[in-house]
Amino acid sequence: DKGYDSEAIRNKVRERNSSPVIPRKQNSKTGNGDIDWCLYKYRHLVENAFARLKHFRAIATRYDKLKLQFESMLALACAMIWLPM
Repeated sequence: DKGYDSEAIRNKVRERNSSPVIPRKQNSKTGNGDIDWCLYKYRHLVENAFARLKHFRAIATRYDKLKLQFESMLALACAMIWLPM
């Protein structure tokens, strides 16, 4: 996240009528007062979900050729992540 902390990227996001949800680096002179931390936490949860799904080799490499088989494997992986082990 912090690797994309530049004013040029932030301005492009603002031009598209959005708000940047990237925290600034520690050595930044501008603070993080304009960051919506709740939205950032949700964004982080979604990123973590995709990272956990990539642990399943069949999903990460897309071995299944048919859409139905891929969606079935995706549902199975989500169920396995959701269930407490």
